[in-house]
Amino acid sequence: MLKQLARFILWLGGWQAVGDIPDEPKAVFIAAPHTSNWDALWALTYKTVVGLDIRFFAKHSLFWFPLGSLLRFLGGIPIDRSRAGSAVDQAVAMFKAEESFYFGLAPEGTRALKGAWKSGFYRIAMAADVPVFFGVIDYKNKRVGIMGRLDLTGDAETDLASCADFYRGVEGRWPEKTTPVRFAK
Repeated sequence: MLKQLARFILWLGGWQAVGDIPDEPKAVFIAAPHTSNWDALWALTYKTVVGLDIRFFAKHSLFWFPLGSLLRFLGGIPIDRSRAGSAVDQAVAMFKAEESFYFGLAPEGTRALKGAWKSGFYRIAMAADVPVFFGVIDYKNKRVGIMGRLDLTGDAETDLASCADFYRGVEGRWPEKTTPVRFAK
């Protein structure tokens, strides 16, 4: 019943679910651009439609009753963002502990315009030795889903160039808030 409700929500919003669940037991999924609170609704609706069992971090302040129960049900893991570096270690430990594990995050780390992407997704994928899949929340074309794969080379500059190529033309809810695809120096 939840899957039918999710399909209805996508239809009502005029959105198209694109892509399939990858045939990989473990992967990091990045979703970009992340410019609006609505991104979470569309991403979680897509996750429900396709039956994607994916975990994600959400700021710990969102885990109050009843929202916290819903977030946990949908795959949310509370994270205290004031403790730098702990999120990467926690995610890598989850990859090592599970036989099958999907982890998703927005590489910008926030909806606000920033100067660069955060490197957490890259560090997690490298340490866990898993591929990165490109998720899109494309408001211009009203499509949400998984549309590509990147096997990291270990050369961050080359890998980020591949990310930039992929996301070229994908438009967030507020295009002017789209963070450039690069890591801070």
